[in-house]
Amino acid sequence: MLPYFDGKVPAGFPSPAEDYVEAELDMSEYLVENKAATFMMRVDGYSMKDAGILDGDLLVVDRAAKPVNGSVVVVAVNGGYTVKRLRRGPDCVWLDPANPKYQPLCVSIGEELHVFGVVRHAIHTLR
Repeated sequence: MLPYFDGKVPAGFPSPAEDYVEAELDMSEYLVENKAATFMMRVDGYSMKDAGILDGDLLVVDRAAKPVNGSVVVVAVNGGYTVKRLRRGPDCVWLDPANPKYQPLCVSIGEELHVFGVVRHAIHTLR
């Protein structure tokens, strides 16, 4: 449980701050929808930087969520894991990066592909 100040903080001009804590916030209640099917993992690399997912970020991944076109997913492809945006095509499943320095990956029918879970949140630490 963490202290939670009810209200929003403007990202523009300052406003008077609240002098008291309104409630407590359980981060797992905020971040986790399916407790038994949710896990966290750390990101390695910058292929999803334009989606706001950076190297070292902590992902909250829900294995019970149904992946749809456009979902950011953690997938196992031919024995390795990666995080990409899912796009289903007529002849293959595309795994799209969110960084122009990386190429989309087409996983053809017959290749090993397992959607491990849908990314629900990315926790980014400001350094």
